Amino acid sequence: MEKDEILKIFKNPPILECDRVILRKMDRSFADDMFEYASNPAVTKYLTWDVHPNRRFSYNYLGYVNSRYRTGEFFDWAITMRDSGKMIGTCGFASLDGENRSGEIGYVLNPSFWHRGYGTEIAKELLSFGFSVLGMERIQARYILGNRASLHVMEKCGMRFEGVFRHLLYVKGAFRDIGVCSILREEFFSANKKR
Repeated sequence: MEKDEILKIFKNPPILECDRVILRKMDRSFADDMFEYASNPAVTKYLTWDVHPNRRFSYNYLGYVNSRYRTGEFFDWAITMRDSGKMIGTCGFASLDGENRSGEIGYVLNPSFWHRGYGTEIAKELLSFGFSVLGMERIQARYILGNRASLHVMEKCGMRFEGVFRHLLYVKGAFRDIGVCSILREEFFSANKKR
């Protein structure tokens, strides 16, 4: 898919419906929900960004996100509970390369929803969208070594471990080793046909 087509899709990201959650465009109305998890050091331990220091920071960040949506250059959704509408995290594409038909997914969840299958449900929806709508051939996900929960989500989605890039990123004052998993279009559809 050409870059212009990708940007057009993400200027107004489509709503994606999963079994228990709905993925929708973020806006400032989610500031309280975002601050609830983004202010928690356990959440950001294996992420490249630091905790949100206050609700105003979350509110301003969501304003920034909306300015990025307007250009089509932001590829994330709010993860909202189907029953209550509460935002429990974000997910989306950290990068998209239309020319090489590849992308990278990422996700972050409120700890109240960890270890309950939400990560896998969401990641599978992102993979399906990436392959079916965006026409990707390969999608990867990366994690900071030690984040076994994120690796587990990748494995449950059928992604294959490819290796570790030693000291790939300098995060929070230290060089971090980064693991990479990926899945190809054919592998994804073959695995999901069997279910």
